[in-house]
Amino acid sequence: MMPVVSPLPRILGVGTATPPHSYSQQEVLDAFGIENEKIVSVFQNSAIERRYLNLPPVGEDGRRRMESQGELLAKHARWGVDMGARALRSCLKDIGAEPDDIGYLACVTTTGFLTPGLSAKLIKELPLSPHTRRLDVVGMGCNAGLNGLTATTAWASANPGRLALMVCSESCSAAYVFDGTMRTAVVNSLFGDGAAAVAVMADGEGGGTRPGATVLKFASYMITEAIDAMRYDWDDEAGKFSFFLDREVPYAVGAHAEIVIGELLDGTGLRRSDIAHWIVHSGGKKVIDSVDVNLGLTRHDLRHTTSVLRDYGNLSSGSFLFSYQRLLEEGVVQKGEHGIFMTMGPGSQIETALVQY
Repeated sequence: MMPVVSPLPRILGVGTATPPHSYSQQEVLDAFGIENEKIVSVFQNSAIERRYLNLPPVGEDGRRRMESQGELLAKHARWGVDMGARALRSCLKDIGAEPDDIGYLACVTTTGFLTPGLSAKLIKELPLSPHTRRLDVVGMGCNAGLNGLTATTAWASANPGRLALMVCSESCSAAYVFDGTMRTAVVNSLFGDGAAAVAVMADGEGGGTRPGATVLKFASYMITEAIDAMRYDWDDEAGKFSFFLDREVPYAVGAHAEIVIGELLDGTGLRRSDIAHWIVHSGGKKVIDSVDVNLGLTRHDLRHTTSVLRDYGNLSSGSFLFSYQRLLEEGVVQKGEHGIFMTMGPGSQIETALVQY
C-alpha cells in the first residue's frame, strides 16, 4: 500500500499591529526618571531606537506610577485582544479573505495569563465562526511563534483547502517591573509591544493557485543545561511576576545554533550556503551577533532582524513575522529559493523552520 502523503502547507500572508505610541530609549529613561549610569548605558547600547509601548499611567506627582499585578494582567488582556484582532484583520486583508473563511486559530502569548484564552476572546471579538478550531500557546516565550506555526501547519495539512491563522500577541509592557536593579533594567530596555498574524493553507480546492512560502520542515533543540537562563519568576518584594535573562544567554544560543540548523537541513540535500533568506528572531544585539558569528552569516542576511530590533525592540513570539513581512515587502524573493526561520527563547530553546518560496 502506498503511504498517504499530506499536502504541504503554504504561508499565504502576514499582518502586524502595534499600540499607537512609540518611544525612544531616552524618552523611556526620562519617563521613569532613570539616571543610574550603568542602566542608562544598557538602554543606549541596545541597538534599539524606538519601541511601541503602553507605559503606566501618570500619578498625582506627574510621574509614571507603578502598576499592580492586577493592572498588568488587565493591560495584557486589553491590548492582547486589540493588537491581535488588528493583526488578524490585516492578515486577512493581505490575502483577500474574510473572518468566516478561518477554520483554525492558534494564539501565542507569554505576557499574561487568561482563561478563556486569547483565541476565545478573538473568536468573539471579530467575530469568527463558533465552529472554529482553536489553540492557545501560553508561556513559551520568544521561540513560541514557531511552536505555534508547527501546530497551525499540521492542522492545515490535515485539512487541505481550509484556512488556518496563527496570531502572536505580546504586551511586553504588561510584564515590566521597575525596581532600579540591573536585572529588570535589561528586560525593560529590550522588549516592545506588538502582534503579528500569519495565514496558512495546504493545497486543496481553492488553495492550489495562491502564492506563498511552502513550509518544508521544522527542527528544535533544547539547551537543557541552560533551563534557568530565561525564566518568569514571582517577585515577592514587588508582588509581581518578573522576567529574568541570564547574561550568558547570547553565548548559549550561538554555541548551539549550528546543531539545530544541521538537524533542519539533514536529508534535504541543502547546505547552509544554499539558504537565500534568513529570518532570525530579533532577540537582542548580543544574541543576533552570536548567531551571526556561529552560523557565518552576513549583515545583509540579518538586515531585517536588526532593523526590526531597531524600530520595535524585541517583540517576543511575533518578532520573526515582522522580519518576514519586511522581506516580502522588499520584493527580492525569487521563486524556488529556500529560507530559514529561527527563533529562540526559554528552555533554553531554539526553533527553526525550512521554507521554499
